[in-house]
Amino acid sequence: MKLAIDAFDRKIIRIIQAEPDIAIHALAERVGLSHTPCWRRLKKLEEGGVIKGRAVLLDADALGLPIAVFAHIRMKAHDEDTLESFEEAARSRPEIVECFSMSGEADFLLRIVMASVADYEIFLKKVLVHMPGVGSVNSSFALKCVKFTTMLPV
Repeated sequence: MKLAIDAFDRKIIRIIQAEPDIAIHALAERVGLSHTPCWRRLKKLEEGGVIKGRAVLLDADALGLPIAVFAHIRMKAHDEDTLESFEEAARSRPEIVECFSMSGEADFLLRIVMASVADYEIFLKKVLVHMPGVGSVNSSFALKCVKFTTMLPV
């Protein structure tokens, strides 16, 4: 069931996206509600799945992971078991920070972070091509991140 979201809810969402650790009293003040109604709305958004969680964003470069690889995966087979096995394998690898099932030529698009191109080559040879159902991998390396955000336009 889709949750009904009004202007107050949208304000809460915009603020929480930008400041996930904001105190409820500060959030309520900025939204224009008293503490309890704001808290109830926030809980409704969390329980309804609109707010999935809150995260700390890390700088991959500062952590020694400056290489961002986009791997386009083509599968050998498209049966449910093969696809689910691949998805489970992708979720289990910490180097794979995003995995999308795609339409078009590639079946999956992965964003992978690595310390070096040499490390990615090892990962490709030892892990990626051996994941369930992988037929081929086409890799692209990001030269520069122009924009990165987790904020949705609400």
